[in-house]
Amino acid sequence: MATILVVDDELGIRALLSEILADEGHTVELAENAAQARSVRESLRPDLVLLDIWMPDVDGISLLKEWGANGMLSMPVIMMSGHGTIDTAVEATKFGATAFLEKPITLQKLLRAVDQALVKPVPRGGGTTPAGNGSPLPRGDVGVLPGEGGGGSLAAALPLSVALPSGPRAEQSFDLDRPLREARDAFEKSYFEFHLAKESGSMTRVAEKTGLERTHLYRKLKQLGVDLSRNKRGGS
Repeated sequence: MATILVVDDELGIRALLSEILADEGHTVELAENAAQARSVRESLRPDLVLLDIWMPDVDGISLLKEWGANGMLSMPVIMMSGHGTIDTAVEATKFGATAFLEKPITLQKLLRAVDQALVKPVPRGGGTTPAGNGSPLPRGDVGVLPGEGGGGSLAAALPLSVALPSGPRAEQSFDLDRPLREARDAFEKSYFEFHLAKESGSMTRVAEKTGLERTHLYRKLKQLGVDLSRNKRGGS
């Protein structure tokens, strides 16, 4: 697994990205501005950087240029923005970014971009040439992360993993002599509890397995009365 630096001035986005990536087994370091990002980059030499473009002190493109000009772009950098354009993506590519994710970012887009960046060679020459073959950067579309304007409450409320006390049970009996809604809720609760236990409490893998976005999955589990706070794995 990799050491990943997440640079974003929004607390909610930093927290949520950190939980998602940690849930995948990565070590995550956080920075809320360019100064902190420089310090972490120098001391820890991360394997990958997720870098927000719009920050109050130094914007992400300027920091990317700085690293490239100083020969410090030895790691892949994925740019993120809630107000990105094609021109912005092209400019980021020009200065060495390996991918561009548009907020809000889907879980699948995030993990795919991270996986691709970690196996893709970093361009030589300080990042002053386009990454790869100069083709447009991969872009995110809709999804799980709150946009730039807030959303810290989502990160605080969204647990990333739970551990159930009992193992997976693929076969269960249900009382069918009840209203349809109650029978359906009982089945769905057992269905999600089974998959949570099977995936060792990983909300990431359960979301992928069931085809639901994490936010939708979380709301569904709360609605069904699945206790996510109890026995939360590793406190993450």
